[in-house]
Order: sequence, then C-alpha cells, then structure tokens
Amino acid sequence: MSESFQFQLKKTDGGARLGEVSMPRGTIRTPAFMPVGTVGTVKAMYLDQVRETGADIILGNTYHLMLRPTAERVARLGGLHELIRWKHPILTDSGGFQVMSLSGLRKLDEKGVTFKSHVDGSLHHMSPERSIEIQGLLGSDIQMQLDECVALPSTPKEIERAMEMSLRWADRCKAAFGDQPGKAMFGIVQGGDIPDLRVRSAQALSGLDLKGYAVGGLAVGEPQEVMLRMLEITLPELPTEKPRYLMGVGTPDDILKSVARGIDMFDCVMPTRSGRHGLAFTRRGKVNIRNARHAEDMRPLDQQSSCPASRDYSRAYLHHLVRANEALGGMLLSWHNLAYYQELMQGIRQAIAEDRFADFMAETQENWARGDLEPV
Repeated sequence: MSESFQFQLKKTDGGARLGEVSMPRGTIRTPAFMPVGTVGTVKAMYLDQVRETGADIILGNTYHLMLRPTAERVARLGGLHELIRWKHPILTDSGGFQVMSLSGLRKLDEKGVTFKSHVDGSLHHMSPERSIEIQGLLGSDIQMQLDECVALPSTPKEIERAMEMSLRWADRCKAAFGDQPGKAMFGIVQGGDIPDLRVRSAQALSGLDLKGYAVGGLAVGEPQEVMLRMLEITLPELPTEKPRYLMGVGTPDDILKSVARGIDMFDCVMPTRSGRHGLAFTRRGKVNIRNARHAEDMRPLDQQSSCPASRDYSRAYLHHLVRANEALGGMLLSWHNLAYYQELMQGIRQAIAEDRFADFMAETQENWARGDLEPV
C-alpha cells in the first residue's frame, strides 16, 4: 500500500500494459476489472465474495447514492467503505452518464444539470463542484469529473459542444477536488466518434496533469470497431505514465481488444446483469443456461474454475433455478460471471508479464469460438 496515489507501469507487451495503482486502501493490479456496486451493492453478491473472486476495487454510482440514502447520510454513517463493509479502493463515477440518460427529465447549462429524480420526482441540481462534493462525502478513493456524455449517433455540432463543455467542467472539478492526499480525480475524454474531437479532448485534459484519465462516451450505441478506432486515436495523446480507464466496457472480447490497445481499467454491469438473466460467460464462450439442452446436463459451468458457483453446481440445477425464477439462480450465475471476469484479467496480466499477450488473446478467442458442447 502507499500513502499517496501512485501508478507504476511495470511492463508492456505490444500495446498491452501491466501496472499497479498503489493507494492507502490497497493496490489495484492492472489491467483491472471493477465490479459495479451501483447503490452500494454489487447486485446479488456479498462483497466478501466479490473480493474472493479477485477484485481489487469496486465502483459506486454518484447519481444513485445521492438520491438514496443520500451522500450526506453516507458521510454521517462513516462513509461508503464503512457502510458497505468494503475496506479496499472504491471509484465513484460522477453521475453524469445517468443524469444525461434522463432525457426529458433534465435541463443542461454551463452551470451544470438540473434533473428530476427517477425515484420520487424531486428536483436536484448537479454542478461540477457538487459532483465532487458528493463523491467526497461518499469517501471514494478515485473520483471522476462531471462530463456530458452524448449518445451515438449524434451530430458533429452536438458532440463538439458536449466535449467543450466537459473540458470546462474538468477545470472546475480539478479546482473543487484540490489536493486530497492518497486520492485521485480522473478526467474523462469525450468527442464521440469524431477523431479530431477525441484528440483535442485528450490533449487538453493531459495539460491539466490529472492523476488518471478515462475514455468516456463509448459503448453507447456505436459498433465495436468504432470504439476500438477511437481508442487507437485517443490513447497516444494521453500520458504513458498515468492509468487509462475505459468507462462502461464491456464484454470479455471488448476487454481483450481494449487491453491490446493500452487500456488499464474497466467497469461494466454486464457480468451481474447477464447472470441475473441466465447468461454465463465462460472459457468456451457465452452459455444461455435457460436453453433446454441444459435441463439434464450434470456438468458444471467450468470444472477447472476455483469459483464454487462455476465448479460445484450442475448446469441442470442452474437451469432449474433460472427457469423457476429462484433468486439463487441469479446469485450463482453472477458469482460465476464475476469470477470468470477476474480469472480473465489475471490471465491477461500473467500473459503480459510473460510477453505472450498476443498468443493468450488468440487462444482465448479460439476457445470462445469452440463453444461449450464438449467437456470443459
């Protein structure tokens, strides 16, 4: 552990990067996947289980937590770490993505965004300064600037307006964050699917000398190849010695291809959301446990896994639980999926360390393509 926020780039293999973020609450091995704990819980999981899968850090959502139980209440209760019993690093997003998704329920201007709560219709205002204040009350270790994220496709004029607004907000967030020893604020590159705007955003944010940088506004409707192209354009403009975080991404395939281009950190609700709907991610690709072919299949999802949900329960039982709408089905599949994601990240890190990331990526994709019909 470190008393300050430090990022060490230990090794590169092609574009892939092996590193380590050191903070007072712990070390984050990168490339890292952060399970999403939207309202202070990784859905259908105990946080002890989340830790046991290999997670070094989780994500909390500023928008949802400010509405309930409220940031002020969390602060009175000792902060988010104390409240949810998670002693390790927490990253909070700024709330911008959720607020921008409210569409007709929000009004945006230079000062910030005014919006109605989806919970009770109450009116709230979030400025860049208020977003940082909320994240401070929550007590998170890594805080994100408030930005405006536009859905794709969108017009070039609208994408440029949002990008420029986000840059001005980044300045204000940096000033509001100030100097917080052991903590960090990350800026967020915007610019949609327009290369010149991505470059301008990345260069301007780099000039702010922040502790880390996120790439936002991707995986919001554009094809994967567009997302990857934007990474190829953006990442060379960001400081090599700072961590790079791709927000809201994604599938195991998205992660592999983004690591190959230089991304260090990821988050996504996909492992738990998919698990609650009967979809498992495995070494042999995706498995829809609802399918009738699993009804009498006594194989586990993955007998080689160290995760009990993957190794000790039959597909037949999981199929029964999901089809019967039993909560345990979603719990076990979420546990399995998070364990698979963390096993994938560990495999990626080991491969980079051993200069064989390209081979690891090819083997992993080949195994996905083979499917799960034969023994695993």
